[in-house]
Amino acid sequence: MSSFDPHTPAHADRSRLSPEPPPLRAMRAIEDTAALDRLVDLEQPIADAVLASSFRRRILHGQFVGHPVHPPLTDLPIAFWLSSTVLDLGGAPCARGADRLLALGIVSALPTALTGLADWGTAARKTQRVGVVHAAANSVALTLYMTSLLQRRRGRRRAGVVLSLLGSAFLGTGGLLGGHLMVMQGLGPDATDDLS
Repeated sequence: MSSFDPHTPAHADRSRLSPEPPPLRAMRAIEDTAALDRLVDLEQPIADAVLASSFRRRILHGQFVGHPVHPPLTDLPIAFWLSSTVLDLGGAPCARGADRLLALGIVSALPTALTGLADWGTAARKTQRVGVVHAAANSVALTLYMTSLLQRRRGRRRAGVVLSLLGSAFLGTGGLLGGHLMVMQGLGPDATDDLS
C-alpha cells in the first residue's frame, strides 16, 4: 500500500507518492505550467539586480546564520496579521491593538519578500513557476492589508476588517504554496556555500 511522504524530494518517482492529495496535485500542475515562464522571465532580471552585490547575496541568503532566512521571516507578517484579525473579533476595545499589528505585518512583509525573491532567483525553473504564483498570492494579500489599514484610518472600520479577512484567504494560499516550495522543492540556497 503506497503512502504519501511529504519529505520525499520532488524529483523522486511520483508513482510512489500516489495517491496525492488534491492540493498537492494542483501544485504539481503549477510546476508543469510552461505558460508561467513568461512571468518568470519578467521577474528574473529583478532578482538578478537584487543579487548583483555579493554583500546583499550573503545577507538575503542567510549566510550569516547558516541557512535561508526567508522561512523564519515569514512568521512575522503571518503572526502580526492573524493576531490582528483575532483582535478584530474583540471589537472596539481591541481596535487600536489590531491596527498596530496590521501595520507591523505590512512593515515586516518587505524584508520577507526580499529574502524570498533572493531564494527564488537562484531556483530551478519548476520551482520558480510555483514561486511566481506564491508571490502573486502574497502580493494580493499585502495589497488587501494595506487597503484595510487605509480604510481603518479613514474611519471605515467594518470595510477594513472585511478586507483583512480577504487578505487572510490569500495569505493562506501563499503560505500553502510556500510550504510546498520548502518541503517538496527544497527552495533556498545552501547558506554555507561560498556566495561571493
